[in-house]
Amino acid sequence: MAISKQNRRARIKKGIRRKISGTAETPRLSVFKSNRAIYAQVIDDLKGHTLAAANSLELGAKSNADIDTSAKVGEAIAKRAKEAGIETIVFDRGGYRFHGRVKALADGARKGGLKF
Repeated sequence: MAISKQNRRARIKKGIRRKISGTAETPRLSVFKSNRAIYAQVIDDLKGHTLAAANSLELGAKSNADIDTSAKVGEAIAKRAKEAGIETIVFDRGGYRFHGRVKALADGARKGGLKF
């Protein structure tokens, strides 16, 4: 029987989270894509707190299907992370392939000044 797309992504995500964990010094930048929006948040896994968050809905994007919107979300999360005093992060792609919108978000965050 074929594995569903959701189960495959959950399995990959679990493997990623085994290797990556955010601390207070280097929190985790987590990415989630839906059909409507793309979300990013900076998380301290030791405390279980979200330190900064951004998404395409609050930026007033008409469509989520474009790479420009994802890059703007990356720049917004970088700006908010800088305001919170965060310079370096570890990137959690959330089980998605590192291309397209996920890569654009990461590039936007790098352009905003975050170090991976």
